[in-house]
Amino acid sequence: MVTRFALKTTILAGILFSTVWSPAVQCAEKLSKLIVGYSAISFDQLPAWVGKESGLFTKNGLDVQLVYFTGGTTAVMALVSGDIAMSQNADPEVANAYIGGSDPVLIAGGTVTLDYWLMSRADIKGPEQLRGGSVAISRFGSVSDFIARFALQRTGLVPDKDVGIVQLGTTTDRLAALAARRVEATVLNPPTMFIAQKSGLNLIADVSALGLAFQHAGVATSRRFILQHPDVVRRYIKAHVEAVHRIKSDRDMGLKVAAKYFGRTRDQESMEKSYTRYISEDKLPRKQYPTLEGIKTVLTTLGEKDPKARAVKPEDLVDLRFIRELDQSGFIDALYAR
Repeated sequence: MVTRFALKTTILAGILFSTVWSPAVQCAEKLSKLIVGYSAISFDQLPAWVGKESGLFTKNGLDVQLVYFTGGTTAVMALVSGDIAMSQNADPEVANAYIGGSDPVLIAGGTVTLDYWLMSRADIKGPEQLRGGSVAISRFGSVSDFIARFALQRTGLVPDKDVGIVQLGTTTDRLAALAARRVEATVLNPPTMFIAQKSGLNLIADVSALGLAFQHAGVATSRRFILQHPDVVRRYIKAHVEAVHRIKSDRDMGLKVAAKYFGRTRDQESMEKSYTRYISEDKLPRKQYPTLEGIKTVLTTLGEKDPKARAVKPEDLVDLRFIRELDQSGFIDALYAR
């Protein structure tokens, strides 16, 4: 269980990091200060990174401090507790918090499908060899948990019966567990999955090819925050939409920002390949509506174990007013017509 003290410590560390390493914010006293969480080092987080690094948040009157959480479950906990204003979260984390009695809501779609591989150690050649072993995820209830279970089911294996699910934290931790032969497989996304394949890991299931509608890393906030600060939310979503446009139209800048946040990843071929996959319209749409069909997928899966999830409608987990305003005003079409 993540304590409130641990959350506060993580947030403070993130603020200090961004203060040291981010460019100075001009006229900070005139900007609305905002703490925004992100929960993975992956291309799915690029809109927030680009919004920060390109100055789009500042342009829209926001002084955004980005805070990194090791797992979406931790980020959504900070969100619903009021410690942060917004976060980039996948729908399973938002849905679990809502079912638990909190008020998180998705206000932009971000990445609206999955791009993950279920990958095994080099000595495991197929799904049947996973039987009796275990798959590493970040945390229970996270998107990696959902993906691992879905992939195993599609390969004919029953999670928690044929194959164990163990939570081990970050991607680095999970890869270390594979190398130490503590687990048999894990789920990875770009560019890590391409790098892992080069190093000898085997592809067991390409989740992106399994035809699953899924709401992945979108922008989440709380209904309480929307009620108290609707104009701040409106400006954040405008900056988010502009960041998506910048990602799609300025590849060199997007790759440069990604390289900064990925840190030690230096496999340029894998980064280029990942970027091309990420900016496709089916993954990162211009019009950033959360996918209700993808949320339905999440709720249906959660409902298999939790009766409370069966009473939740996809519409309960979204607030579309801000993205709809930008769409109906012609703002998004005008961005791409330039």
